[in-house]
Amino acid sequence: MGPLIPNGFLSYEWNIIIAVLIGLAFGFILEASGFSSSRKLAGLFYGYDFAVLKVFFTAALVSVIGLSYMDYLGWIDMTQLYVHPTYLWAAIIGGAIMGIGFVAGGFCPGTSICAVAIGKLDAWVYVVGIMIGIVIFSESFGTFESIYNDIHLGNITLVDSLGIPASWIILSVTALALIAFFISDVVRKRVKKVFY
Repeated sequence: MGPLIPNGFLSYEWNIIIAVLIGLAFGFILEASGFSSSRKLAGLFYGYDFAVLKVFFTAALVSVIGLSYMDYLGWIDMTQLYVHPTYLWAAIIGGAIMGIGFVAGGFCPGTSICAVAIGKLDAWVYVVGIMIGIVIFSESFGTFESIYNDIHLGNITLVDSLGIPASWIILSVTALALIAFFISDVVRKRVKKVFY
């Protein structure tokens, strides 16, 4: 029963090897999907390309449904999966900064690295900006530490927060995805008529 490393099925040394292999596969899939193009990524915000929305919604649903089935079958122990702790203000401010950067630059951190790997200059500018931001944040962390650590909610999930069974949350997110796919197709067709 998984996770494999915490349960001793694989030694801890495999951690980095598995991470590198998953990273290479993820980068390959991003590039194959066209996500190294800032125009394709920014298309989500301008209404002419919703591939990002569809791919990431689909990936999230496949992951959560797959994990739920594996938990149900006893192949994985969901209680042993790591849940990143929630710091509310850090999440809100960090999400806003990343969102502005995504719209302005046309990349998120992962897709920018993918675009750098194939030599895109705009991605290099974006990655250099990320590095500068990391240095500024690291050097001035003492100033921001109180905001960063404010409203610590622990390792919570939607199940913990809403008190709703996981199956209902999965069903709701699936319905939300289907609605989003339908609306995005309607919007894309209207935008295409206007611009093309």
